[in-house]
Amino acid sequence: MAEQNFTGASAGQSSPRMSRMAQLHQDLLQKFPEKEQDGDDVSIRGKTARSIVKVANHIPVLGPMRLNGELQNLISEHEREWRVPAELSCEIIDRGVYKAELLKARKDDRPPKERYCILQLHGGGYYGKLHNTYRAVAAFYHELTGGFDVLSVDYRVAPQHPYPAALEDAADSYRCLLEKGYLPKHIIISGDSAGGGLTLALCMYLRDRKIKMPAGLVTMSAWTDLTKSGDSYSENYDKDPIFGGTHHTMVYKQGYYINHDPSTPYISPVFGVFNQFPPMLMQVGELEMLLDDTRSVAKKAKSAGVKVKEHVYPGMFHVFQLGLARYPESREAWDEVRQFIHIVTGEGFFDT
Repeated sequence: MAEQNFTGASAGQSSPRMSRMAQLHQDLLQKFPEKEQDGDDVSIRGKTARSIVKVANHIPVLGPMRLNGELQNLISEHEREWRVPAELSCEIIDRGVYKAELLKARKDDRPPKERYCILQLHGGGYYGKLHNTYRAVAAFYHELTGGFDVLSVDYRVAPQHPYPAALEDAADSYRCLLEKGYLPKHIIISGDSAGGGLTLALCMYLRDRKIKMPAGLVTMSAWTDLTKSGDSYSENYDKDPIFGGTHHTMVYKQGYYINHDPSTPYISPVFGVFNQFPPMLMQVGELEMLLDDTRSVAKKAKSAGVKVKEHVYPGMFHVFQLGLARYPESREAWDEVRQFIHIVTGEGFFDT
């Protein structure tokens, strides 16, 4: 199979649109200069991906729409129906105020109590809805784990549905899995960006109500501090390829926590306590404004006696893992996820 070209055109070819993109790229490089210390640690494909997201997220008109959630929702409303891989089935679960999608192997007839499941909470700044990128991630999770089911939650989002709607839906989706017969020790909760913060908030919610905890948590570029108090919000402001250099992004929107204190732990988990949490894998990119959102939570959780694997990926950007297997840094991150899940769920599943 031919390798994908990140520019969307064959090598050696060019177009007026590509020329405009290239010029915009050069303009952005002057505004967001590459740092020499990144050079030795980042693959060529990783650098290419980083440059592409920088350009894509700062295109006039489309860039602001993308960064405040409007473009994602427009795309999700009009994108083609996702084609479920032939070996999988996708059950649409209607929970009244929200829906969820349960992806699983067609030929796996084991009862839920014998199955394992990833509860996926997607990103999007609490404004973006579930879309096909995360359906592809769900299929990737299934393959990565050797057959886990994956429940992707299309939770309610702002501004129509501010806090606590997303948390209520996340909690209900966990109860849904328990109702179906999945065992807490067979469930991994995973989330990226806002979904990462929601993953931690959900775990606090479960603990506070004495509901049995899942086997583990995976967060990718978790947004845990909606007050933006971490030093990285200023230190990485001119480095972050996605959110840097502007206040017109989802990071600065207040519609999710309107009429609530953003330092509430269920909104900003960094201000909560982490005792009794299950093992956690927390991944984040070095260049992110949200870098301290992960580092601060990891530090507090470790102090509370939680087993935490924290990994800051050199030269990487917000939720770089959405590249799946397209470049080495993303592949490394997903291999780390696989190993973590392997450890917290036990050897047995991967041996069968």
